[in-house]
Amino acid sequence: MATGRAVMRAVRVFEFGGPEVLKLQSNVSLPVPEANQVLIKVHACGINPVETYIRSGTYARKPALPYTPGSDVAGVIEAAGEHVTSFKNGDRVFTLGTISGGYAEYTVASVDTVFPLSDKLDFKEGAALGIPYFTAFHALFQKGDAKAGETVLVHGASGGVGIATCQIARAYGLKVLGTAGTVEGMNLVLKNGAHKVFNHRKKDYLTQIKETAGEEGINIIIEMLANVNLANDLMLLAKGGRVMIVGSRGPIEINPRDTMLKESSIRGISLFAASKEQLGECAALVLAGIEAGWLKPATGPEYPLEKVAEAHRDIIHSQGALGKMLLLIC
Repeated sequence: MATGRAVMRAVRVFEFGGPEVLKLQSNVSLPVPEANQVLIKVHACGINPVETYIRSGTYARKPALPYTPGSDVAGVIEAAGEHVTSFKNGDRVFTLGTISGGYAEYTVASVDTVFPLSDKLDFKEGAALGIPYFTAFHALFQKGDAKAGETVLVHGASGGVGIATCQIARAYGLKVLGTAGTVEGMNLVLKNGAHKVFNHRKKDYLTQIKETAGEEGINIIIEMLANVNLANDLMLLAKGGRVMIVGSRGPIEINPRDTMLKESSIRGISLFAASKEQLGECAALVLAGIEAGWLKPATGPEYPLEKVAEAHRDIIHSQGALGKMLLLIC
């Protein structure tokens, strides 16, 4: 192995449960890349809310135990398996689909989920690219049928996916409205593409959104917390409007009649269900946006591997998101 090492530090999950089941171990065997795979020395790994759902055992998609969480990695190619011609040792890369898990010093990924990391971005920003930006584009265009001139509401816009959605929607000519729960979050949303932002902790914020949207209403809502907001979302939609459910932490009761007169729709979003062709389209958008200069991830709280349990608690229970949460490995 090119590293000259046989073991590494990595976070392991041996049972589903709370953040305390995340165990940092120092003697985990170094993964070995097979054909069409690469070994990446991890510099930073993004933390996504879905990883807390998977860890708890409440998500529909459950990995075999034990496992190492983490998908969004940025780092350097350390070794390549057979038939890999697109990357060489030392290349800076990011990925959104690790095979062996990203909460680790090294990870293996399939070469078709690995992309070059532009010199315009550092490793922290690289670790904020994959899931957030691919999800945003998938929700807006591949599933949401967004069009220039339409109005999009990003409900929970100050986190990784929210910031990505604001940047992409603004670049593609949509009117962008966002919500956040803190003054800092609201300012961050405005700096990253939103035309107007609302504090979703204020009682009258829905009225403010309705007044801003006017009689036409909202064409697309990118929803990060459907179990709280979905019923209200339906009341905000324009005729033919779409709610794209990116995140939900439980059930909610709605009145189906609220979808009928406007012929609105509720659509679930998961990158796990995206095709290779769709992911390739997402990648092309991300790489072009970086090159053009309008795509710039907003990174947020940073944690070492030793504090991964604290990070998992904070991403769910913090007062408000402020950019992409990260694990810094080296």
